[in-house]
Amino acid sequence: MGIGKYRYYFTKPKSEIVKDIFSWLLIGGVVAIAATSPYFVPSLMRGYSRWKKYHPQKLSNTFSRLRREGFISIERKNRQLYIFLTPEGKRKAGMFQINDLKIKKPRKWDAKWRLLMFDIEERKRIFREALRGKLKELGFLPFQKSVWIHPFDCNPEIELLQEFFGLSKREMQLVVAEHIGEDGAWKEVFKLST
Repeated sequence: MGIGKYRYYFTKPKSEIVKDIFSWLLIGGVVAIAATSPYFVPSLMRGYSRWKKYHPQKLSNTFSRLRREGFISIERKNRQLYIFLTPEGKRKAGMFQINDLKIKKPRKWDAKWRLLMFDIEERKRIFREALRGKLKELGFLPFQKSVWIHPFDCNPEIELLQEFFGLSKREMQLVVAEHIGEDGAWKEVFKLST
């Protein structure tokens, strides 16, 4: 193995390893690995090609740290190791998903507006402010008080936000509308052509 490959190992940010572990466990749920010793990383690296981009010691340290911090659980049963996210780990993994959210811009606009309405009570003010910040990041603009507008399909992204913030359908709802009155200014702001 050349020095260049080692340089790659040691420049990979820790958060990328954590993000890969979380997404692997989110998709897989409970992951079982055949192992005859507590050192499962070699088995992991043989069985899953995605881990080969990381140095084995760094991967092992990250799994140990996540277990110590209560984000993952590793249990041994019948010569198998079962690795899964704890409830706290699922919340942390959700944060990575939220941070990576993007609304795709289609080639052609479908001439429909997405209006996101929310009515979040005062005791959840922190969630309300965090949601507003995320909506701005996603390209939403305020339409009216507690109503935000976006021109592109964003239903999966809104469902993920709703689940992440623990909001009910009554507290947050997405409406798709073909007519919102005079929309020329909105088309201009969003740089839309029909």
